[in-house]
Amino acid sequence: MDDIKRWLKAAAIRAVRTVAQSALATVGTAAVLGDVDWIMVASAATLAGILSLLTSIVTGLPECNNQ
Repeated sequence: MDDIKRWLKAAAIRAVRTVAQSALATVGTAAVLGDVDWIMVASAATLAGILSLLTSIVTGLPECNNQ
């Protein structure tokens, strides 16, 4: 059970970081803040988070494999 909790925590941290990075990158493509398509930002960031979790499932997490 502790292994599952450790994996979930590590995967969640990676996913949150990926969501934040994707949101920042998407916002950064707008010329000015008023031109940001917030629905697109949310959509891209959510998809990135889902892909991060799926990647963690498929490839594993190095921080959990060594313990």
